Amino acid sequence: MRAPLSASVLRSWLYVPGHRRDLVAKALAAGADAVVIDLEDAVPPEQKGLARDTVSKMAGEPRPEGSAQLWVRVNPPGSAWAEADLRSASGWAVDGLRLPHAEDPEVVRQFADRVRLPVQLLLETAAGLARALDLAQAHAGVAGIGLGEADLSADLRVLTSAGLDWARGWVVVAARAAGLPSPIQSVWTDVADIDGLRRTTEIGRDTGFVGRSVVHPRQVPVVHKVFQPPEDQLRAAQAVLQAADEARARGEVALLDPDGRFVDPAVVERARVVLALAARSTPRPATDPGATA
Repeated sequence: MRAPLSASVLRSWLYVPGHRRDLVAKALAAGADAVVIDLEDAVPPEQKGLARDTVSKMAGEPRPEGSAQLWVRVNPPGSAWAEADLRSASGWAVDGLRLPHAEDPEVVRQFADRVRLPVQLLLETAAGLARALDLAQAHAGVAGIGLGEADLSADLRVLTSAGLDWARGWVVVAARAAGLPSPIQSVWTDVADIDGLRRTTEIGRDTGFVGRSVVHPRQVPVVHKVFQPPEDQLRAAQAVLQAADEARARGEVALLDPDGRFVDPAVVERARVVLALAARSTPRPATDPGATA
């Protein structure tokens, strides 16, 4: 049984290169909801071992209640570093792993069986995108699916961001059809373009994504602001949940909201997501945002 969509709603996922321990420490204090220590693209081949050692060290340190979740993006299956990542991951006390270049459900099953941690799958090729639903349903340990848009654009020979609109819609459908949380939006790589980050994050929010991966601490508050529910949406969600509680207390199955509209379980669950995002929007202290990538 999958966890409810609202069980763990995170707005920002801050990537940081694993071989830079100084930047990992900064990232953990930057106010993001989750920090993703990267062992893949951001780490030179000769530094992969150091990056794994960084994860082992950071995962072994106590984390205060309410601190950022700690995730790790490992190297892709079949790469020269995949097996070493797998052997190390079994001993990591982290919240989960990101598996890039996911394409084969059987490979995903074998990976999830070995690591015994929640796994988010990154679809970065045509082959992975074509099997999105099969990958999402491959193993009970799959905690989410999303796109790696830079590699996917190259593989599909897409020339503009709009060329991936259909792929974004498909991954939203596949995630929800598999009972997974709404997908996390891919990164906005132009750190200086805050307006572009805000605009595209708003589009992602409105088209079925919840949360976004980021590559710099200065992007975190922008993403948080976009996913902060406005007051009218928050009040409507509170009213839906109150009506659901009252209907349940009366033993009624059918539910009408305060405006007399029928409300099904999916609407109630969406209201819980809104409240979870609102709870996340309580400000947390952050350090001066230094570069992490």
